[in-house]
Amino acid sequence: MAGTGSFVIVVGFDGSAPSRNALKWALDEAGLRDGELRLVTAWGKPPMSWYPAVLETAVGEIVAEDSPERLAGTLQADALRTAADKGIAATGHVVHNDSAASAILDAAKDAELIIVGSRGHGGFPGLHLGSVSTQVINHAPCAVLVVR
Repeated sequence: MAGTGSFVIVVGFDGSAPSRNALKWALDEAGLRDGELRLVTAWGKPPMSWYPAVLETAVGEIVAEDSPERLAGTLQADALRTAADKGIAATGHVVHNDSAASAILDAAKDAELIIVGSRGHGGFPGLHLGSVSTQVINHAPCAVLVVR
């Protein structure tokens, strides 16, 4: 049990449809157990893989593309707002880590439950389980729920 005395649920959240389903399930579970959420959004990039892209819109406006870190922060803020709107205590961790599974597992060392989506934004859409959910299942220090 976590040192806070409440039921701690770690949720991996990357904005994908399965992670949104995982967040919804986690919010419901936290409500039933008077628990708290620990949202983890990991972002990573290989060196020199991202430069601010300048894009021209259809109407001729010039816009800059957000960085992966900023996008992760925006996703995290939206998820935290959703939790607050439902009256669920939640903290967020935006982590620069090339391994989302490692970031989730680090956050779950004192948790009772990890909830992740079955897949994220990975490159093999035909798989039923993504690499992150598979690694979390195999190395978790607590129970894991994988949501489709």
